Amino acid sequence: MAHQARKRFGQHFLVDTGMIHLIIKAIDPQNNDAVIEIGPGLGAMTKPLLNALDAMAVVELDRDLVKFWNNQQIAKLTVHECDALKFDFREWAKSQREKLLQGLKDQKITNGRVKIVGNLPYNISSPLLFHLMEAVSFVDEQVFMLQAEVVERMVATHGDSEYSRLSVMLQSKYHMENVLDVPPECFDPPPKVDSAIVKMIPRQDLQLNPNEYQALEKIVSMAFAQRRKVLRNNLASVRELLCLDDEVLAKRAQDIAVDQYISWARLLAKHSLT
Repeated sequence: MAHQARKRFGQHFLVDTGMIHLIIKAIDPQNNDAVIEIGPGLGAMTKPLLNALDAMAVVELDRDLVKFWNNQQIAKLTVHECDALKFDFREWAKSQREKLLQGLKDQKITNGRVKIVGNLPYNISSPLLFHLMEAVSFVDEQVFMLQAEVVERMVATHGDSEYSRLSVMLQSKYHMENVLDVPPECFDPPPKVDSAIVKMIPRQDLQLNPNEYQALEKIVSMAFAQRRKVLRNNLASVRELLCLDDEVLAKRAQDIAVDQYISWARLLAKHSLT
């Protein structure tokens, strides 16, 4: 199939076979895993994944690519024609989790994980990452290719210049690791930016209820609203409520650890319910 990459979909097709092998190794697909790939393109990752899995699904918006995959008539491949920002990953992951648990109960399988993978469109990467958080309770692992600059922000720790609202919100849900750098020449057409592979494993050591997470969103948005200003300016309205002392108020948003933001969020959520 001669498919022209479409700029409006942020399409850059991975073509380097050596890099594809390394990415598949990072995903580590096992036959019983439930895997869904965002943006399969022409199948650089999809085909080796299909070779390793009993079944998988893909989410694709480009009608021509949907037609391409449907014409393949691959029995173990389910194609969802949908905008990834609108696809219900939570419902998909929940249903796959239930199937795996039933298979384990019936002793039809001995293992299996729920995974979301893909070369994410760089033009919607941040909103898509937030959208995927809705499925976090039912997912074992996410492995994505993203713009390297975005991955640096995702994994940055407090004190780093790249540490941001994205860092805090994602790290409240996932343990993350930058596992692989992917240069532009691995793609056709080559993007104008470097790329990287990030592995995201949902945190089991921390669970925020909806009110606490909403409070975290509020505090982090306030703190990072003006990055150059100290928290005395950005968190003035909640200073007394959170019992913030002068030492903390003299710091900037990027100097505060994720766990501290979470502690503040829990306190804010507690007060909002009383």
